[in-house]
Amino acid sequence: MPEVIEKKDGGIVVRIRLTPNASRCGKVGFFTVASGEEYLKISVTSIPEKGKANKELIDFLAKALKIPKTSMEIISGFLDRHKKIFIKTEDETTAERIRRWTEES
Repeated sequence: MPEVIEKKDGGIVVRIRLTPNASRCGKVGFFTVASGEEYLKISVTSIPEKGKANKELIDFLAKALKIPKTSMEIISGFLDRHKKIFIKTEDETTAERIRRWTEES
């Protein structure tokens, strides 16, 4: 199973490859870049303009993971398809729930 999560101080980082302007919003599978780093593929219906696709991504993650949007931040790839989302959590149960969700394809 691809590992798309990294533990960081104060939370975890989820690597995501975003596909904007799709026909539906949801998890699509996994993607591996040439360097071997793995990403969770997520599609959104919004266009990549003025942060609309990023906002829809955060909204989707918040709803799917049952985590407040304020606990999430795009720390890398704001203008790129390959993003790193930092989720603030010290709770091991929440971290495990996120791990299980990312592994479901």
